[in-house]
Amino acid sequence: GGQAQVRGVSGTWRDLTENVNQLAGTLTTQLRAISAVSTAVARGDLTQQIQVAALGEVAELKDNINQMIAALRATTAENAEQGWLDSNLARVGGLLQGQRDLGEVCQMIMDEVAPLVGAQVGTFFLAAAAGDLAEATAAPRWRMCGGYTVPTEDPPLEFRSGEGLVGQAALSKQSIVVTDVPPGYLPVRSGTGAAEPRALVVLPVLFEGESLGVIELGATTPFSALHLTFLERLVTTIGVAIATIQAGRRTEELLAQSQRLTTELQDQSAELQRTNAELEEKALQLSEQNRNIEIKNLEIDAARRGVEEKAQQLALASQYKSEFLANMSHELRTPLNSLLLLSRLLADNQDANLTPKQIEFASTIHSSASELLHLIEDILDLSKIEAGRVDVEPASVQLAEMCAYVEQAFGMQAEEKGLELRVEAAAELPDSIITDAHRLQQILRNLLANAVKFTDAGGVTLHVDVAPSGTLYGVPSLEGARSVITFAVSDTGIGIPDDKLAMIFEAFQQADGTTSRKYGGTGLGLSISKELARLLGGKIEVSSEPGAGSVFTLLLPEEFPAGAPAAARVPQRGSTEPPAEIVDRGGSILLRTRPAATTRPRPELAGTTVLIVDDDVRNVFALTSALELHGLEVLYADNGLDGIALLTEHPEVRIVLMDAMMPDLDGNATTRRIRALPQGRDLPVVFLTAKAMPGDRESSLAAGATDYVTKPVDLDELLAIMASWVSGNGKGTEQA
Repeated sequence: GGQAQVRGVSGTWRDLTENVNQLAGTLTTQLRAISAVSTAVARGDLTQQIQVAALGEVAELKDNINQMIAALRATTAENAEQGWLDSNLARVGGLLQGQRDLGEVCQMIMDEVAPLVGAQVGTFFLAAAAGDLAEATAAPRWRMCGGYTVPTEDPPLEFRSGEGLVGQAALSKQSIVVTDVPPGYLPVRSGTGAAEPRALVVLPVLFEGESLGVIELGATTPFSALHLTFLERLVTTIGVAIATIQAGRRTEELLAQSQRLTTELQDQSAELQRTNAELEEKALQLSEQNRNIEIKNLEIDAARRGVEEKAQQLALASQYKSEFLANMSHELRTPLNSLLLLSRLLADNQDANLTPKQIEFASTIHSSASELLHLIEDILDLSKIEAGRVDVEPASVQLAEMCAYVEQAFGMQAEEKGLELRVEAAAELPDSIITDAHRLQQILRNLLANAVKFTDAGGVTLHVDVAPSGTLYGVPSLEGARSVITFAVSDTGIGIPDDKLAMIFEAFQQADGTTSRKYGGTGLGLSISKELARLLGGKIEVSSEPGAGSVFTLLLPEEFPAGAPAAARVPQRGSTEPPAEIVDRGGSILLRTRPAATTRPRPELAGTTVLIVDDDVRNVFALTSALELHGLEVLYADNGLDGIALLTEHPEVRIVLMDAMMPDLDGNATTRRIRALPQGRDLPVVFLTAKAMPGDRESSLAAGATDYVTKPVDLDELLAIMASWVSGNGKGTEQA
């Protein structure tokens, strides 16, 4: 019996030993796989991934290393693209230095740039009078001076300003990208065959706001975003180079003139030597001419220095403008957010402890802040339009619904001023047109708002009709349209003098620009409307008689033109409805307060713990006050590191409101670290920020943001967004 027990214990020990050896072998295999991949990454190979199966802490180590490799791979790709962009810009810029012949420069640019961006055909056009910068500015024609796989014709190919894509790009001073080239376009030929290009890009070459030339490139595949960015930045350098060459030519002409004057002086000196009687008089003439030459030389030197300074200013102008707009948006939206939220809370009078006059004051503050917000957004909209960053989304638009929108939006406003609002639609109108409904509403809103503002008695009429056939518009998209729809906004207001009709479409301009003018406003509405009409393929015409009223007519093609320009999408901004509105009636300002609905805590948010990560105490105070009134528990951190620490200490946090711009660790970096935490993988992180420039929202979503809301914030919409994510349905409300 004892021997049997010994044999049993011995067998059990052998099994235990085999299991331990097997576990050690598995662990060794896993660690060797991790070590091999780590060694490959250290040597620069970012294509590796750890594929071995693992559990527990080894699995977490494997996942973390794989995530690190993916992040390194993405960063390396971004650095490679930036390096490619910087190196090629520097290389082409170096080639342009010291050039003096415009024809050689144009052909060199074609030979160098076209292969870089994958283009198979290309042409370069210069102003027909490009020998003189002043004449080139006034020249109505653009002449081909260089080509890539396209021979230069004799006489050279020419376009008028506004004619074709080349003339339109020179006239509008904006790039045109076509991604669906129609059949039959200029083919790409080689020794073995031919193909049609599938994408075009036409870029104006600008210097100090004037078009000096146009570059057109065609490719069999669409241009990448990197290539388009390279071209947009390169044409600035090309514009400076062309302007420098043209200025150099002028300098050479002045130098030649100076040499001719010197020769004349030498001849006069010889004549003086032969005639002693005239020596003194000729000497005086020589001295005077020498002084003139010195003045000319000083002027030449000053002109050269001026060109160099302008080139430096041109390089910094775009950067300064973008930085200014981003900073202005952030600095103004942040205090506006607190102002709107707190004034809204006061106007709602939750505790019923305010007098009617105090509620009226709070409503007025909220309304004024809303008007300031719209002014900021108008300025940003105008800048985005000028930079070509506004996209249009054509769809079927019911004209009857558009007319109903106008009546609903402006009926009460006209009634408050004692005006008659009429909306008329012609019987022969089609049921619908193809255009961007939001942009059309924006144009009509601006035109009708101006008509109501500048009309004290009588009425305002919107008449929608079909333009007579055979009408000449001067706009290619209207000339080729099947039919043209007109939206005529007429009023019986103050009218506009003839000499002011062109000026009113300029930014920040009004017919009455004096400090004592009766009507307020910034003068941005018509400028924005004019550019939006152009993006929709149409135009705005105006006729007016001082004292009798004005008629602004929007002309749009029945179908949105297929080749219309489009740029980066600018999402539509959300609506912030003020609790009160200012009404101008008969020269007196009236405040009409909307009834404030009783605010009750949202059941789905009651007791929810929210973490606010924001370095602006004003915004935190306003948000905390508003959220606590709706039954939420609020935690607060003024930087990213403290926010992460609070999140780890409070697992009851259900949602995070994140600011984008913070010192040391910004919102994007903080969100990435939160996503790396076990409790932060599925936690809703809603960005609540004043950054509203193009690309900001996409960067935050790429960093792991769940939703993106720009300040100032509409409280009801914010609560709806939070409720949707907290409830787990995953349908956040996107804001612009």
